[in-house]
Amino acid sequence: MNILFIMADDQGSWAMNCGGTKELCTPNLNRIAESGMQFQNFYCVSPVCSPARASVLTGDIPSSHGVHDWIRSGNIDKDKFEEAGRENPYWNGYSCEDKPISYLEGKTTYTDVLNENGYRCALAGKWHLGDSVCPQHGFSKWYTIGLGGCDYFHPDIVENGNIKVLHEQYVTEVIANKAIEYLNEFQHQEEPFYLSVHFTAPHSPWGEEQHPKKWMDYYENCDFQSIPDEADHPDLTTGPVFGTEKRKENLRGYFAAISAMDEQIGRILDTLEANGLRENTLVVYTADNGMSMGHHGVWGKGNGTFPFNMYETSVKVPFLMSLPGVIPQGKREETILSAYDIFPTLLELCKLDRKECEKLPGRSFAYLLRWEKEHKKRDEEIVVFDEYGPVRMIRNQDWKYIHRYPYGPHELYYLTEDPEEKENLYGQPEYEKMVVEMRTRLNEWFNKYADEKVDGVKESVTGLGQMCRAGIYSEKTDTYYCEK
Repeated sequence: MNILFIMADDQGSWAMNCGGTKELCTPNLNRIAESGMQFQNFYCVSPVCSPARASVLTGDIPSSHGVHDWIRSGNIDKDKFEEAGRENPYWNGYSCEDKPISYLEGKTTYTDVLNENGYRCALAGKWHLGDSVCPQHGFSKWYTIGLGGCDYFHPDIVENGNIKVLHEQYVTEVIANKAIEYLNEFQHQEEPFYLSVHFTAPHSPWGEEQHPKKWMDYYENCDFQSIPDEADHPDLTTGPVFGTEKRKENLRGYFAAISAMDEQIGRILDTLEANGLRENTLVVYTADNGMSMGHHGVWGKGNGTFPFNMYETSVKVPFLMSLPGVIPQGKREETILSAYDIFPTLLELCKLDRKECEKLPGRSFAYLLRWEKEHKKRDEEIVVFDEYGPVRMIRNQDWKYIHRYPYGPHELYYLTEDPEEKENLYGQPEYEKMVVEMRTRLNEWFNKYADEKVDGVKESVTGLGQMCRAGIYSEKTDTYYCEK
């Protein structure tokens, strides 16, 4: 079995036509959903990119792998950028340093395991886990973004140990072109392949000049009726850049980025079919973290507010899986799942030894993919957890509790009756017992899986970027960037 793993950047589970936003044109995401399963309650591990991506690959929690914020420094050294002809080696706050950092050094990823078992692993797109120039963790083919983020029409591309700025080329199409090149190569090999296609879309910027005119024009007269129109959240951190005042501009660019990405996904799927690879290729589609685009008055993800938020729109991501003849077509699954579960699920589907998963928090959900009749009868409670620095979340079928160490504010929601998270029940006497139960369970779980050497509750995470490895491995005075 081959694997095509497609990951978007900053896409909430709502941000697809098949996710309920009817204004969005995403025929190819619908195509994956219709040919397989759509998971309605799939959660990221942290509502910001680098920690979430690290957890997908390692199956581990940020308080164990030590990536707690988006990686601002250690992606690439300054000299490499200057060699590429870019006068300013900084973009949107990213910092170039003399010393690249491999943030996942010493950790085992599922791509390591796949590579050890004969898979050829290829990356086309965003890495953003440090030392972007050097292929890591089982990838023998490496085509990525130097800094982790970029302008859509001026991407800094890493290939064969060098960086080149591709002016006037749309990065979403550039990534798709490389993925198609890989698929054309893979059709002639006997070994199975794993292909990560990591788009930068629909992450900002969303300006008029950032996306194809075709799609900007498509949404010119859209009223975005499916999206809440609320006043800015009082804790909003992105107000000067985005905010409700720029609602139409924000949503038009965001929707255009998604539709342009969907168009390129269609090209990749067409190539997979034309090369005779579709019948034996598991297609996975997801995003690193969720995104609020006016929901709750927030324009951003977990760090769209300070204190950080854990709204459903920030932590719930799209998740689609399709494998002809194995996964039933057109099914929607309501079971609560987490990105922790990806590592063991992929290994089980590939029929590989899962001993690496024994110490990890995730559990395989391969039984759901087979649509076993008895899975609906399983009565164990499913609980998911999230963290972002000192902010932690526990969520079960009915309740959600958010604890901010050390002083709060804390939140409790009864999601069964309040799915929009409008009424915070924390502090009300009748819910004190529920708070104690949820907090105890939260603490027990993190005590089991956290590594005290890089525990997030000890880290002064700001949401403005991580500058070096965390905890006892920190090499700087300020591990997390703070504006002076």
